[in-house]
Amino acid sequence: MSRAAFITAILLLTCACATAQLHTEDQLNSVAQSCGLSLGDVMQDDSEKRLLFLMKSAPSAEERACVYHWAHRNHLHLVIINIANGSAS
Repeated sequence: MSRAAFITAILLLTCACATAQLHTEDQLNSVAQSCGLSLGDVMQDDSEKRLLFLMKSAPSAEERACVYHWAHRNHLHLVIINIANGSAS
């Protein structure tokens, strides 16, 4: 194996094993706003840093895709929680 191929393989392995980080509330709110969501719609739980939660009543395909792409770039798995919108009578 050539030296260049070896270095490339090591770099690829390093990128594949990126550790998820816990993002700040400001970072998550920035993502929410840039995706057309309300503050607090995007969140993380410190017990499972690899998951990014989108909690909204019927998020649009564009909103889901926007948050998904950010999650993917940051090595996170998107979990969509569709909040029921209605009152009990």
